[in-house]
Amino acid sequence: MMARRGALEATPKTPFILGFECAGDVEEVGEGVEGFAVGDKVVAIPEYRAWAELVSVPKRLVYKMPEGMAYTDATAVITNFLVAHILLFELGGISPGKSVIIHSVGGGVGLALTQLCQTVPDVCIFGVASSAKHKQLEGLGITHLLERGTDYVSEVRKVSPEGVDLFLDCLGGEECNRGYSLLKPLGKYIIYGSSNMVTGESKSFFGLARSWWQVDKISPLKLFDDNKGVAGFNLRRLLHLQAASSTINSTVEKVFKLWSEGKIKPVVDSTWALEDISEAMQKMQDRKNVGKIILDPAMEPKPKPATPAKGAKGAKGSDKEDKKKGSEAAKEEAKENNATSSGKEDEQEEVNGEEGAADAKENAS
Repeated sequence: MMARRGALEATPKTPFILGFECAGDVEEVGEGVEGFAVGDKVVAIPEYRAWAELVSVPKRLVYKMPEGMAYTDATAVITNFLVAHILLFELGGISPGKSVIIHSVGGGVGLALTQLCQTVPDVCIFGVASSAKHKQLEGLGITHLLERGTDYVSEVRKVSPEGVDLFLDCLGGEECNRGYSLLKPLGKYIIYGSSNMVTGESKSFFGLARSWWQVDKISPLKLFDDNKGVAGFNLRRLLHLQAASSTINSTVEKVFKLWSEGKIKPVVDSTWALEDISEAMQKMQDRKNVGKIILDPAMEPKPKPATPAKGAKGAKGSDKEDKKKGSEAAKEEAKENNATSSGKEDEQEEVNGEEGAADAKENAS
């Protein structure tokens, strides 16, 4: 969605195919490629072009799926849990008894973070989401559900006056300041998204400027004095620009192991045909999804509402014209009938007049 709205840097020149993750069977193996064979069930993380029936992906970005994993699960797991695992364990250092705030907890990454937190004992989870999603999120392991757009800072302080150990932010903007202020000593704020910087259908330069100005500038000396940490994480850059394959590969193995052990299970909001992508994207943009939205090339598209055939409008117009012409013709016919009747009456009067004249003549005779 961020790429479509122009919020990502260095996107290909349009038109291009979107999509950062896909799963399926290997159709062909490139020359010299080892470790994969035709027919292998794999999941991949290309830098675009995933929304297609056939995708060409470098070997370093392809991973064999665990036994028994469905394509839908593989697609829902690979990016969401990869991001979540790195945030919590590589950067966040989550450990028993810690507390964490998760923004957009109803999204794919948010729910992945929630499940991974539950693999660590006694982690207190504060989840921020729109009120419309709260009912669906109940019972998923979130300790405290907070409403997006409200003063959730005060709510957190009521439960934990000292604040939290880890603040995970995918929004940016003013949330950066709130997140930093909520940290306990030795706490850490991590930003891994910037959806607040994009509004509407495209990138908003006003939104970017506003978000930049809203963020307090924190110097290393302030971090030193406050005993707090700030970090950032961008999976796309790590994968495709910084080529940190060893970190990614080891994390994917850990995530797949957790799945095989039944400790994590991806939440899929809905599955869509490729032809229905605009509707699926609109649902995501409106923040109505709970979990991952999946595209399935084999799925039949939804039936489209019937539309009038070409020329139907003209035909309708012709009907109106025909009715108008019929009405005018009826009026003309009525006039003719009136004229005919009038002529007959005149003829009758003339005959009567002639007869009357003849009678008068006879009488005169």
